[in-house]
Amino acid sequence: MTGAGYAPHMNGDKETTERPTGDLVRQLSEQTSTLIRDEIRLARLEMLDSLGNAKSGAGLYGGAGTAALYGVGAVVAGLVLALALAVPAWAAALIVGAVLLAAAGALARMGRGRFRRAAPPLPREAAAGVRQDIDTVKGGLHK
Repeated sequence: MTGAGYAPHMNGDKETTERPTGDLVRQLSEQTSTLIRDEIRLARLEMLDSLGNAKSGAGLYGGAGTAALYGVGAVVAGLVLALALAVPAWAAALIVGAVLLAAAGALARMGRGRFRRAAPPLPREAAAGVRQDIDTVKGGLHK
C-alpha cells in the first residue's frame, strides 16, 4: 500500500490505482464546484461584453436622435424662411408652428386611441396552460 489508502495494482503492463469512493466523491464535488464557478465567470464576462456593446449602441442611437432633431429644426427653419418670401417672417413662423402643433395633436389623439384599445398585457397562453395542468392534476387525484 502506498500513500493514504491507495493500492496500486498491476493489470498486464499497466499500473492502476484504486481510490476510495469518498475520495472520488470529494474530487467530483470539487471539480463540479470549479466547473460551475468557471461557467458563471464565463457567463458574467459574456454579459459584460454584451452590455458594453449595448451601451455603445445606445449612445450611437442617442447621437443619431440628436442629429435628427437638429435636422428637423433646420428643415422647419427652411420652411419658415421659404414661407417668409410670401408673407411676413413672423406670420410664416406662426403658420409653420401651428401646422406642427396640429400634427402633434393628431398624433397624440391616435396614440391615446391605440392605448385605450390595447388589452392589458396578460400571458393568456401561459395561464391557460397552468389551468390545464391544474385540471389534469385534479383529475388524477380524483381517480
